[in-house]
Amino acid sequence: MEGPITTPVYEPEIGEREKEYVNRCLDTGWVSARGEFVDRFEQEFAAYVGCEHGVSVSNGTTALHLALLALGIGPGDEVIVPTLTYVASANAVAYTGATPVFVDSLPGTWAMDPDDVRRVITTRTRAIMPVHLYGCPCDMTALMGIAQQHGLLVVEDCAEAIGTKVNDRHVGTFGDLAIFSFYGNKTITTGEGGMVVTNSPNLAERCRHLKGQGLAHAREYWHDVVGYNYRMTNICAAIGCAQLERIEETLARKAAVAAEYRRLLADRYEFQAEPAGAVHSHWMVSLLVDRAGDRNALRANLRAAGVETRPLFYPVHTMPMYVRSYRRTPVADDLGSRGVNLPSFPGLSQTEIAKIGRVLRRETPMRAAA
Repeated sequence: MEGPITTPVYEPEIGEREKEYVNRCLDTGWVSARGEFVDRFEQEFAAYVGCEHGVSVSNGTTALHLALLALGIGPGDEVIVPTLTYVASANAVAYTGATPVFVDSLPGTWAMDPDDVRRVITTRTRAIMPVHLYGCPCDMTALMGIAQQHGLLVVEDCAEAIGTKVNDRHVGTFGDLAIFSFYGNKTITTGEGGMVVTNSPNLAERCRHLKGQGLAHAREYWHDVVGYNYRMTNICAAIGCAQLERIEETLARKAAVAAEYRRLLADRYEFQAEPAGAVHSHWMVSLLVDRAGDRNALRANLRAAGVETRPLFYPVHTMPMYVRSYRRTPVADDLGSRGVNLPSFPGLSQTEIAKIGRVLRRETPMRAAA
């Protein structure tokens, strides 16, 4: 019989400031989608990323849907998406009636392959959705060049990439719109929550209009478009404000966790690479086993030691609802079969990392020198 999990893959850090801000919401009665913290969180998060506008929403998936709707994506359109991503990236495209078109990953960074993007562009292609997987940035110079050449829109999926940068520029500032997630296992959490960021006042206003049931500005209880209830609560925003106050400390601690894993295990495992000139925010520390058949045994042995792990995402185009879109993506298929996410939360102690390291070193011999 398996024992309890003593080291989870992720756990949120909730401190006294979060409790103080939430209690302020409760004491004042501002517990829904209005209150001091909603506007504050939008403004402070947008400023942290480096965008003019932030629009808070109920979760990262609704943020993606809202961003695509704001750009007018709909039936008959195609949106290029990496197949190695969380399923929400593709689902948000499907919600609009558009078609997700899946592309392969790059070895090393595991990010969207720009050459494969070029191969799948058609007359129906409207947008590209780069996904900064596990906190590692895509090649935004190449992808923005492709978008400009073909007149395509760009929606950056930064759900896992708070703190990720390319040449000192935060991801989410390259495309037309970008989204972030604040789910309980993200670098900043609001419990559930998300944010759309943009430098376009018109797109920001479009997002605000749609997220609030399409309520018209000049006429009370008059709705002039089919909208959605995608609003963030003041309580969630209060938690987000508190989390954002210590974001640099959180990122530094996560970077230290990633560095310690690499120090202990780089001679035995391949980790997700960090591109030159980039900052990997290490939302997840992920490695590859040598053979796909080794992964289950390795994870079972870690589980026996009380350590929770997760496999890398399955390539989305292999799932039943998208299998009609099947095309060969050999790199993503290989990564998805060999990858493991390790415990990656900022409070992970060196003692816990050492325990994980002992199990992993026992499982795999040293790699031959390059």
